[in-house]
Amino acid sequence: MLIVETRCEPQAHHDEELVLPFDLRQKSRLRTRLASGEEVGLFLERGAVLRGGDYLKGNDGRVIKVVAAPETVLKVTCSSPIELIRAAYHLGNRHVPVEVGDGWLRLGADHVLADMLNGLGAEVTEEQAPFEPEAGAYGGGHKHHGEAHGGLIHLFGNNA
Repeated sequence: MLIVETRCEPQAHHDEELVLPFDLRQKSRLRTRLASGEEVGLFLERGAVLRGGDYLKGNDGRVIKVVAAPETVLKVTCSSPIELIRAAYHLGNRHVPVEVGDGWLRLGADHVLADMLNGLGAEVTEEQAPFEPEAGAYGGGHKHHGEAHGGLIHLFGNNA
């Protein structure tokens, strides 16, 4: 079994891919399989979350790219920025992991939260997509790959 204990800087080339949903990318100790089917044991620093696009180094020197697996999520949109902010507030008040996008929110599938959001006037659709929620106020921040601005600037527009 391949053992992975360290992260590394992004590389121009990688040898393997590790495709995991968000709930497994939160684990610092995990026995799983690479996309090739090879068994791998992760022994990473506690409390760290793997993000799609992160790179790891195997104990044999191989470079492994982390890929956020598509999973069932809820995409939330609203007819106005204020309504979207209200939806984000209520999700945050419940400590729900949320991904912030340009005019939308994404969260793990949950029919109770979907009903709450619909009651707030939000449009909620189920989709299959990679889930990359915000790290939280104390998690060092999170910027989506290729994103020039923080997600909230898009909620408020250029007038903020």
